[in-house]
Amino acid sequence: MMECLKAKEGESHSQLPHPEEPHVGTTFLRTCFNGLNALSGVGILSIPYALSQGGWLSLILLFVVAVLCWYTGLLLRRCMDSDPLIRSYPDIGEKAFGCKGRALVSIFMYLELYLVAVEFLILEGDNLYKLFPNAGFKLAGLYIGGKTGFVLLTALVILPTTWLKSLGMLAYVSAGGVSASVILVGCVWWVGAVDGVGFHEDGVLLNWGGLPTTLSLFTFCYCGHAVFPTLCNSMKDRSQFSKVLLICFVTSTITYGSMAVLGYLMYGEYLKSQVTLNLPIRKIGSKLAIYTTLVNPLTKYAVITAPISTAIEEAFVFRDSRCLSILVRTVIVISTVVVALTIPFFGYVMAFIGAFLSVTVSLLLPCLCYLRIDKSARSFGLELVFIVGILIFGSFVGIIGTYTSIKQIAKHL
Repeated sequence: MMECLKAKEGESHSQLPHPEEPHVGTTFLRTCFNGLNALSGVGILSIPYALSQGGWLSLILLFVVAVLCWYTGLLLRRCMDSDPLIRSYPDIGEKAFGCKGRALVSIFMYLELYLVAVEFLILEGDNLYKLFPNAGFKLAGLYIGGKTGFVLLTALVILPTTWLKSLGMLAYVSAGGVSASVILVGCVWWVGAVDGVGFHEDGVLLNWGGLPTTLSLFTFCYCGHAVFPTLCNSMKDRSQFSKVLLICFVTSTITYGSMAVLGYLMYGEYLKSQVTLNLPIRKIGSKLAIYTTLVNPLTKYAVITAPISTAIEEAFVFRDSRCLSILVRTVIVISTVVVALTIPFFGYVMAFIGAFLSVTVSLLLPCLCYLRIDKSARSFGLELVFIVGILIFGSFVGIIGTYTSIKQIAKHL
């Protein structure tokens, strides 16, 4: 039995506010909304740019990454089934590799979630600045304008949503995020079909040089694994989680694929890191698309940062204190604002997250933990070959993609 897990039996619930008893857990539908909200994130804005970097044939890689990430999500579910004490992703790491495994998983998982939250703020600043380039406001006699002002304003709006601790309550917020993603795809189609932009760009068939960036961004789009154990453990009926995963991945892939094709046909090689930055600002469809984009981070920030917040709260004696919870979550919001203002490069930061963190959390660690926990999986067979293939693929994408993204960030600092 896991020594660290026994010592931290209370911490085993750290990723989850209140679902210990099945009858007070989250319903199947609400879990689907939370899962879709985690998967269909800001990646939908960069998916056309990712396709433009790799060419039309790289669209095949989107479906490959989707299948691999769906499968590794199932592996995490199997890891949870191996021990009823497992409540979170770090618990899985500990079950597999002891305390060092818990620490390793925690570092990668929380860093990934944290940087995704930072991306939300960068996104808000970029798109609000596109809508209102001359806007600004005074704070304590100091004029704050441009993207900086919008990032601060966004943080103030997001802050109250982070104080919600129940995943069941967050499901209502998540439903808004899922709807926003669907509306966004519709708006982009409207701009192309009705507002005169058209779908005339041919694009390229394959661009080998852009594949590292493409794969990194594709992987980022499916980086929901850090919250999967939390969502699974929050359900009334955990046996239904495999169905939740299937619904979430199929729906998200349809949405991502549609947006990628629409954006690439509209703007081809001229696509920016966020497709909304290409849209003609005077068109109604464009404005609605940008406004919808602004809704996404507002609905997703709380779900993404919840595991970080609850883990920190569990480290204190007064872990159930409402005041402590508000303080911790407020500090997290403030810190993400500082990082967003320091490194405001949306596309490059997203590529780094995808290559270094998402590949590790979503592809490599689930396979390694599963092989360690389930000894029968190490027997030679189709499953073992498939898992080893995922490890090789993930390692390649991680190394090449991380090098490329860091090089791009350093060039623009």
